[in-house]
Amino acid sequence: MLLNTIKSWLALPVTQNLDIDSPETTTLRLRIIKENPFLRKLYSEWYASIAWHLPRNLDGSVVEIGSGGGFLKDIIPGLVTSEDLRIPDVDLIFDGHRLPFRRESLRGIVMLDVFHHLSRAKLFLAEASDCIKPDGAIIMIEPWRTGWSKVIYKYLDHDSFDAEAQNWDFPESGPLSGSNLALPWIIFDRDRKILEQQLPLWQVKDITLHTPFRYLLSGGVSLRSLTPVCSFSMWKRFEELLQPWIHVWAMFATIVLRRKD
Repeated sequence: MLLNTIKSWLALPVTQNLDIDSPETTTLRLRIIKENPFLRKLYSEWYASIAWHLPRNLDGSVVEIGSGGGFLKDIIPGLVTSEDLRIPDVDLIFDGHRLPFRRESLRGIVMLDVFHHLSRAKLFLAEASDCIKPDGAIIMIEPWRTGWSKVIYKYLDHDSFDAEAQNWDFPESGPLSGSNLALPWIIFDRDRKILEQQLPLWQVKDITLHTPFRYLLSGGVSLRSLTPVCSFSMWKRFEELLQPWIHVWAMFATIVLRRKD
């Protein structure tokens, strides 16, 4: 009862009673990000990290999967944006499990908070290994399983968090309502040997854990912000001080996959 009261108080009024799978909700989320200066600064930091990890010695396009609620195109010039919902100002509309690109035509695929919504992640990775050039990359920022994040995702997030799931696939529903927040950790950590056996063209090049508190304090795209933008640097410094224990406190991970020859 108390938890429901807290969640109700924290919820942004404009997001209540919305269909999470509607194009209007995705469009609203972009507005929320842009109008929340703390959250916008965090997204800008994440986007800069994604851009930094892109391979520099390759030509070819970079495609973002699930672009609707973000502004990564402002950071990566020439980025091809995509969605599986029909919303304004997106370059391509397609199902993320079926990538409409020529063989070895892409330098990279990037995404933020999208991979855990892919109900057939193995199919996506197989498709991506065909479209991306050797030495190209998939770069994503995703929720990650730690002692701290398990509590937060269980009680404050609407998405499912099932770290015990034995299968990577989960039942399809809507593009955003279907998910497993633990999926990135399951595939790229717990089941990494299975990944290497079944999808041998992919190498997990880097996993960097980060952001224990700032996303939560920002309110994200559905909750009220709990701190002013002037505190951003202070919280960033505090998170940096926690680096020796980041495996306990992180809520997110930047995951870099390299496509082998």
